[in-house]
Amino acid sequence: MRKIPLLAGLLLPLLLSAGSDVTGEEVARKPNIVLMMVDDLGIGDIGCYGNDTIRTPNVDRLASEGVKLTQHIAAAPLCTPSRAAFMTGRYAVRSGMGSTGRVQVLLFLGGSGGLPATETTFAKRLQQQGYTTGLVGKWHLGVNCERRGDHCHHPNQHGFSYYYGLPFTLFNDCVPGEGTDVLADLHQTLQILSMMLGAGLFTLVCARVFGLLEINLGLLVLLFSLGILATAVWFIPLKFLPAWNCILMRNQEVIEQPMTVETVPQRLLGEAQNFIKRNADRPFLLFFSLVHVHIPLFKTPPFAGKSSHGRYGDNLEEMDWMIGQITETVDSLGLANSTLMYFTSDHGGHLEDSDSKVGQKGGWNGIYKGGKAMGGWEGGIRVPGIFRWPGRLPAGKVVDEPTSLMDLYPTLKYLAEDARPDRHLDGHNLMPLLEGNVERSEHEFMFHYCGIYLNAVRWHPPGSDSIFKLHFFSPNFSPPGAGGCYDTKVCLCHGEHVTHHNPPLLYDLFHDPSESRPLTPDTEPRFAEILEQTAKAVERHKQSFTNEQESKGPSAESGTDATSVHSQMTWAKILWKPWLQPCCGTFPFCRCKEDVTNI
Repeated sequence: MRKIPLLAGLLLPLLLSAGSDVTGEEVARKPNIVLMMVDDLGIGDIGCYGNDTIRTPNVDRLASEGVKLTQHIAAAPLCTPSRAAFMTGRYAVRSGMGSTGRVQVLLFLGGSGGLPATETTFAKRLQQQGYTTGLVGKWHLGVNCERRGDHCHHPNQHGFSYYYGLPFTLFNDCVPGEGTDVLADLHQTLQILSMMLGAGLFTLVCARVFGLLEINLGLLVLLFSLGILATAVWFIPLKFLPAWNCILMRNQEVIEQPMTVETVPQRLLGEAQNFIKRNADRPFLLFFSLVHVHIPLFKTPPFAGKSSHGRYGDNLEEMDWMIGQITETVDSLGLANSTLMYFTSDHGGHLEDSDSKVGQKGGWNGIYKGGKAMGGWEGGIRVPGIFRWPGRLPAGKVVDEPTSLMDLYPTLKYLAEDARPDRHLDGHNLMPLLEGNVERSEHEFMFHYCGIYLNAVRWHPPGSDSIFKLHFFSPNFSPPGAGGCYDTKVCLCHGEHVTHHNPPLLYDLFHDPSESRPLTPDTEPRFAEILEQTAKAVERHKQSFTNEQESKGPSAESGTDATSVHSQMTWAKILWKPWLQPCCGTFPFCRCKEDVTNI
């Protein structure tokens, strides 16, 4: 009779130990991460940020169930540099992703520029910590370096074990009749020059035929051949952009070229949902990089004509529905309490984009001045920032402290328990701020770039609510006084396109968030101190570049550049190279279609 209690006594500790292991495993499991980034969204487009004319119930729900950031800042006002900074936790100039001239983003999939292999992304760090990582949607950080298929800049090489989406971006050239976004003025100029060259050659031939001019036939043939070659050099890459830039890839395979734009939203959403479902039983990172609300705007039947803001409003409400579908997928799988969800935009809305047929095509940046591609003006860099994690983050909390898209990198490292040494980071772990354990942001100073040029600096002095921002220069709006660069569609950062300020323009964003009332020594007692403290901060920032041996830093007085040694945005790297062009089928006749019968 004593054998049963004895056996129970032996088994009980083992059973308790086994139960303890299971409980510990559940408790110790690292959180899932779902990052959702919209393209070109204005902070004023969202209901919880003050919009009462567009319906965004799903994004608003995330805010009500989580933490809303009111001073969430992109590191650049354009997609390529902003996304590079987001992925790496570092200003884009550190990775050579800032531009020096008129071209501020990657223009061709057949270019050799992109996020360098020497950079480390948050995806790579989490992948090394055992996470299954996936990117669905837009990349726009390059593909190949030296040959077609080396994929040196591809998401798979930067920590994403699964990729489905647009390695470039969505742009007008992808839809017939929408015009062109890529070097449109240069395209037109080259067309005119080609026609002039053709007319000149025709005149020479006529003059020789009618004996008005003695010209060697061989010379005419040579000139004609050179004319054809010169025309082909610009005509081919620009003419075939829809086939060569507008593609879909699954991992490193081109699966559709050119892509059928109308079905892209459904396919991206389906891929994102399936990734979550496939990995529900293990820690995963999903970066859902939407192509909404970048132009060209979609005309999806269930949403077309349903908003009060034309096609742009329709697209915005479709985007919100997609966010709701992702949230529902997470919740229906019982993952809500173990999943950090994050919603943001890569930068502010594009004010200049509109036409008489569609109306406004870009977003609304609320009370903030400027927009996409306008340097450090608040409207181009202040973006929505919402974190939801039931049971871990307080519901309905609002954080008014300065934060950055670059903060995601150190935050995700912290959650993945990655304490290994890293490079110099410009972001900070947000969890203490989100959880309410601290009240002040670690971003006392933040630096705002226009290309590689230091455009503005903000200072949040200790013990003060004020947030001072100095502009060393500002883009020249065209036409003057228009509030944007409507003549060129995007503002430029150099030469005659900017006006330098000495002393810098100074604003207090706490009292003047719309940057409409510049401060002076007469109106701001701390004026001299602000300039002095900011100059010291810029010098420290400059020294961080020197320490990394990456580049020379910016100058506080002149706002000069921080040129990277290995710039990825030179003409040599941006321009199209046929041997780098991703292609399905036989180059240059690249054609293939994804089977979408189940969509």
